[in-house]
Amino acid sequence: MVRTLLADDHVLVRQGLKSLLEQAGFEVIGEASDGHEAVKLAQQLHPDVAILDLGMPVLNGVDAAREIIKTFGNQIKVILLTMYAEQSYVIAALAAGVHGYVLKSRAAANLIEAINEVQRGNTYLSPDISRSVIATLGTDEAPGAEPLSVRERQVLQLVAEGMSTKAIADLLSISVKTAESHRSRIMQKLGIHETAGLVLYAIRRGIIQA
Repeated sequence: MVRTLLADDHVLVRQGLKSLLEQAGFEVIGEASDGHEAVKLAQQLHPDVAILDLGMPVLNGVDAAREIIKTFGNQIKVILLTMYAEQSYVIAALAAGVHGYVLKSRAAANLIEAINEVQRGNTYLSPDISRSVIATLGTDEAPGAEPLSVRERQVLQLVAEGMSTKAIADLLSISVKTAESHRSRIMQKLGIHETAGLVLYAIRRGIIQA
């Protein structure tokens, strides 16, 4: 039986997905309401498949996927479930190494197929998303190298969500000084020196949703 982990900040969505998966014979071994919790549960439970919402608080789905894949490689297949069909989001997800990208509007029809496909070692995209997106990864249209580390992207997301430096330090179990250092390094790398500018950058890069 395929063991799955669900992560979505909406309880009703998780309940619906859980029912869908269990009816199809899959086991749901854990549920998370944000990306940070999803990474922790993946490390504790070692699911076969992690299904992550893209637009989660604290840590978005792409960066949560990146952390899980960095630790487990292909041992845990990661599927992003999202309402965003824009090419920029799909490319960012594929660049992070996700194994599947399913639109929420097509979840009932596509999610089970996606799980079966990624379990066979294939990459799955909802049919509504053009397969040509994959080809873009090797062209000049693909996004440039990410200037920020995974930790810095996480701190950036928390800053953009309005969290104080102390709150960020507490959440990430780091010192306030370290949190301040991360924030300063982010501003230096990006050449941005105002919080409003960091928020705008985070929105443009899909780290948070407007």
